[in-house]
Amino acid sequence: MDNYILWGIGLLAIPVGGYAFVHALMQRADAFTAADKLTKPAWLGITGASVLILIVFYGGLGSSGSLFWLAALVASLVYIVDVKPAIVGVQGGGPHW
Repeated sequence: MDNYILWGIGLLAIPVGGYAFVHALMQRADAFTAADKLTKPAWLGITGASVLILIVFYGGLGSSGSLFWLAALVASLVYIVDVKPAIVGVQGGGPHW
């Protein structure tokens, strides 16, 4: 049972990393510095490397590269949870009440 859960988490991590990379790719470069975050090329490198690591070490937490896999997942989630909302806010996006 545990193997299925880890396999499912590993399978879901790849699209999450891909989403973070594509979102960073589609944003304006000046929005990153305006939001006081790392530059766009830095985040493209971080999220791109994360996607590559998530694919290579697809086994997730049960594989031999689990430390790399976990670091890649955390990097993608940091982009989605911290950087993405700041960039969207700087560019005037987000919910309008």
